[in-house]
Amino acid sequence: MTSTLQAEDRVGPLLREWRSRRRRSQLDVSADTGISTRHLSYVETGRSKPSRVMVLRLAEHYDVPLRERNTLLLAAGYAPAYRERSLADEEMAPVRGALEQILAGYEPYPALVIDRGWHMLHANAAVAPLIEGVAPELLEPPVNVLRLSLHPHGMSPRIVNLAEWRGHLIDRLAREAAITGDEEIAALVRELRGYPGGEEHPPPEGRVAVPLRVRSDAGELCFISTVTTFGTAVDIALAELSIEAFLPADEATARILRGDG
Repeated sequence: MTSTLQAEDRVGPLLREWRSRRRRSQLDVSADTGISTRHLSYVETGRSKPSRVMVLRLAEHYDVPLRERNTLLLAAGYAPAYRERSLADEEMAPVRGALEQILAGYEPYPALVIDRGWHMLHANAAVAPLIEGVAPELLEPPVNVLRLSLHPHGMSPRIVNLAEWRGHLIDRLAREAAITGDEEIAALVRELRGYPGGEEHPPPEGRVAVPLRVRSDAGELCFISTVTTFGTAVDIALAELSIEAFLPADEATARILRGDG
């Protein structure tokens, strides 16, 4: 068997897996993309090699993350289409500047930059009071913010609504694992589910958002969280970055964080 056929054998099942993950039939995909169901079937079973354009068209249609789009291209025998730069690269200077500006702009409210694996890359000064008293080993790089939040030696003893917050985070992470197919994220879901913290329950009826309620020396702090991403990213690292900010959910929290007493 030629290397080309071997490539087809690899990319077909991957494309079929992404189609199934998005719960799309071959007929649905054909109607939306103009690719015949017969050709799509041949590609998925390895009987036909997809062109580079077809791989990218299907990846776009299935909303495949950029990292996995490269995997599809390589499996089909083509060169990757997307680069992954380090934040330290000169080309990423505008990104670093934007991140610094965003983090500083949120102060005195906590905000941090995380990657796809939920590792903390940067944080503003307002994050420090939230993580006081956690076990030193949880702060050793790379710091995983979900582990930091839910580990029994992390923030969890100070989280007032631990079962609710734990349920929210695990549900959110499980959806990410399903969307990306990332085994590292799936393993993190399994790890977090093994931590103590009570049974997860649906939020009370009428609630507009799941809050994070944390005990502090100055009193209980109540936050709602927001997530910001770079919507036009074509670099893998940039596409996987997000800024998580915690804003006051009540006036008492705002006063404490502003130092108003």
